[in-house]
Amino acid sequence: MKKLSLFLFLFSGIIVQAQSILSPSKNISLEFKLSNEGKPTYKVVYKTKEVIKESTLGITLKDNQALENGFSVLKQETKAVNEPWNPVLGEQATIQNKYNQVTYYLSQKATNRKINIIFKVYDEGVAFRYEFPKQESLNYFIISDEKTEFNLVENHKAFWIPGDYDSQEYAYNETKISEIDNSKLDLNNGIGVKSIASQSRVQSPLMMKSPNGIYINIFEAAVVNYPIMHLDVDTKNYSLKSNLVPNAIGDKAYLQTPCVSPWRTIMVSNDARDIVGSKMILNLNEPSKIEDTSWIKPMKYVGVWWEMHVGKATWDYAGSQNAQNAADGQLKPSGKHGATTANTKRYIDFAAKHGFDGVLVEGWNVGWEDWFGNWKENVFDFVTPYPDFNLKEVNDYAKSKGIKMIMHHETSGSVANYERHLDRAFELMQQFGYPAVKSGYVGRIIPRGEFHDGQTMVNHFNFVAQRAADYKLMVNSHESSRPTGYNRTYPNYIAAEAARGNEFNAWSVGNPPMHETILPFTRLLGGPMDYTPGIFEIKMSYYDATKKEQVHTTLAKQLALYVTMYSPLQMAADLPENYERHPDAFQFIKDVAVNWDNSIYLEAEPGEYLTVARKTKGKDEWFIGAITDEKARKTEVKLYFLTKGKKYKATIYEDGKDADWEKNPKSYAIKTIQVTSNSKIKLNLANGGGTAISFTLVD
Repeated sequence: MKKLSLFLFLFSGIIVQAQSILSPSKNISLEFKLSNEGKPTYKVVYKTKEVIKESTLGITLKDNQALENGFSVLKQETKAVNEPWNPVLGEQATIQNKYNQVTYYLSQKATNRKINIIFKVYDEGVAFRYEFPKQESLNYFIISDEKTEFNLVENHKAFWIPGDYDSQEYAYNETKISEIDNSKLDLNNGIGVKSIASQSRVQSPLMMKSPNGIYINIFEAAVVNYPIMHLDVDTKNYSLKSNLVPNAIGDKAYLQTPCVSPWRTIMVSNDARDIVGSKMILNLNEPSKIEDTSWIKPMKYVGVWWEMHVGKATWDYAGSQNAQNAADGQLKPSGKHGATTANTKRYIDFAAKHGFDGVLVEGWNVGWEDWFGNWKENVFDFVTPYPDFNLKEVNDYAKSKGIKMIMHHETSGSVANYERHLDRAFELMQQFGYPAVKSGYVGRIIPRGEFHDGQTMVNHFNFVAQRAADYKLMVNSHESSRPTGYNRTYPNYIAAEAARGNEFNAWSVGNPPMHETILPFTRLLGGPMDYTPGIFEIKMSYYDATKKEQVHTTLAKQLALYVTMYSPLQMAADLPENYERHPDAFQFIKDVAVNWDNSIYLEAEPGEYLTVARKTKGKDEWFIGAITDEKARKTEVKLYFLTKGKKYKATIYEDGKDADWEKNPKSYAIKTIQVTSNSKIKLNLANGGGTAISFTLVD
């Protein structure tokens, strides 16, 4: 690395003039200094334009003097890093981890305490964290607040959801920073548990666009043994301050030196594709702690799930609470239970016939009758099936068909109960050959008073992935804290929900068409999402004529989501019979890959559109997904990424000429053309629509 230019002026051991470190491309500059009071500050400049004004750093401690001023610099260390690595599963075969780093070793004179601030400057942004070295003057300590600031330069357009400590399952708002106001939201949105404590608190990642076209994203990476960071917004001064989710008694984090905070990240570019395609969050996490990863495999699955959301079946066996309290104390079947042996075999047959890897079954185990909303601790034991679900019979049948079963563990938010049963539950999975578990955390958390996003729950979600690795099991968590790249460290943490998924379209106001164009710029930066796409029967009136709910996309867009919403665990979420009525469109879901050698973001604009091309792992085969918001869109994509000199068959699944997400969502057309790397394809996306394309080599 080129030697850094340092401008130092020492006065009583305090640096009062800024020091700069550049990104490898030199487009981004990070400036650090201590104020006259010894307070750490930083700012970020992108191509000569300031994007983060001078902002303070610091930590306040419970019952101790704050670590926010009175510092001097003992020393600093710089280094340049370029270390490519290969993810177990991912959007590309090799990820470049290239950055310039500087560490400032600070000492607080009044307390003799030490704290280090580490900055990494990438071509797509800046990351920094607090490091607490082992020291006599600081051993066990409690963080009461984090004083990290992100002072913005202008009144940016922002894509935000409220700072809810218990849920991220919101549709995004698109407003100016100055217009952020949780009190103006319609919270009749299908979310069962809400914990919004501030009018101007939002969640990270916060995606923004400046008036002059610079894209900025504030997020965090490697949240381990620490609470999730939300952001308090000063709507008048366009300033953001960290807000750490508290525990039941108001403390933020219990730590012991040596330890570190998560990375605070600022992505910046004048090209939205640099943000959505960034791997900075993954790069900031530790390498895999699992030596043998051969058992971690991508999966495409179907399951007993959507039929409950559309009201065709139920999770519970007995129906209402009264139905189970018969004179003999036994559960009495309601006749609507979805997770029966016979119904599961039907899904297994469907999966085997169409080349899927697995089948998920929700509602297989006793306990669903009366827990929801009751804050009940001992709901599930995770090993006892309902009378109409025979574990061994189902497992033997799936094995005979070459299908893997995916376990479902709904914890009911009772985390203490789940941890008591965790090993027995995983042993049962091993016994019956289940490779993966979908966990759920619906409801208020037990231990009571804890939030989904607090340190206790972050540790729980990470622990489950670690313990699952001991059993060689993969984890897909729902209603968890949003991921921050931990799937690099534990790649068996194969997916998570942690955002407003497709299910909300079945029974609530749903997800507006722009929703899926924002998630890749926010939630998906932290890791794969189990969004459950592929709904073909889009209007819920099909199941009940009185229902007005619907999926807010076209059918073609549901296909495109398999490419734009990355996950190595993808569900064909609709009912088998709905796919059987559209075998030609269903072919794309059968064909599309879920693990990739390369991903190229061809077009991107948050809240408006996204076009992605991906190459199948180990094959000369490509797929394109293109989606738009409420507005119809015409565009043209160049196929330069295809292998030169070779011919491909392009199968194009597109919106019909009269398609419209609201008026005619099921209108689609399929055509096949021959293309090369010199070809271009014109795309016509309907309102709320999309296009999906598969490219296969011509013999």
